[in-house]
Amino acid sequence: MSSYHVEFPGLGWSFDVSPIAFSIGDFSIYWYGIIIAAGFILAVIYCMRIAKKHNVNEDKLLNCVIVGLITAIIGARLYYVFFSWDSFKNDPIKILNIHQGGLAIYGGLIGALIGGLTVAKIQKMKILPILDVAVLGFLIGQGIGRWGNFMNQEAFGSETDLPWRMVSERTGGFGVHPCFFYESVWCLLGFVILHFVRKKHLKYDGQIFYMYLVWYGFERSIVEGLRSDSLYLPFAPIRVSQLLSAVLFLTGLVLLIVNRKKSIPETHDTNPY
Repeated sequence: MSSYHVEFPGLGWSFDVSPIAFSIGDFSIYWYGIIIAAGFILAVIYCMRIAKKHNVNEDKLLNCVIVGLITAIIGARLYYVFFSWDSFKNDPIKILNIHQGGLAIYGGLIGALIGGLTVAKIQKMKILPILDVAVLGFLIGQGIGRWGNFMNQEAFGSETDLPWRMVSERTGGFGVHPCFFYESVWCLLGFVILHFVRKKHLKYDGQIFYMYLVWYGFERSIVEGLRSDSLYLPFAPIRVSQLLSAVLFLTGLVLLIVNRKKSIPETHDTNPY
């Protein structure tokens, strides 16, 4: 289908959206890719601007970003494939067909961290300041990138009669939770809050990272329960991302409590940009 008719009947909104931004001959450029790229670029620009304030070398950080981007794509695909193996086991070559969809954000985050932090260790960089910078970029990328799901009419939830319910051909004509919107707003709000914290209330390296774990883990553990396309553990009817989110939330909370009396080193910039 070249376009979808999307309605928010409770709000009186109605319009058509197309996953394809434009085509050159038989080659199509999708809004999903454009939006993800825009979110990534804005995230990198922001991270580069604040790097010095966290005593992070911009050139070395860029090396981490480049490798992290590659491993993020690999991680996003492998995460999805691992928890959807029944769809690939009879034709493993389909694993390479990324253009047909099947990328998981948690896999992307994990992949980005593995690749980026490996390069950071090779370059003998301090890890916690990098994580503080990186997660702010993650929130930008996640907040913007979720609108790619809207253009594809995916990542929505179960049926609901709430005023902001969404209806389209992809939802089967039923009103559903616009989960992509919930996560977008939550991530962008989280970015604003954590940006303010790092400017005015930064106490120690790792603080922003721990707060990210709590902020994102809390939201995702709830919203994932509404999703209609969740990935499940192969041995139990448990949503993988919901379980992981709960673990991240609790981990971040414990780390914040344990480090609550820490103070920022005197050599650290106390007036971040």
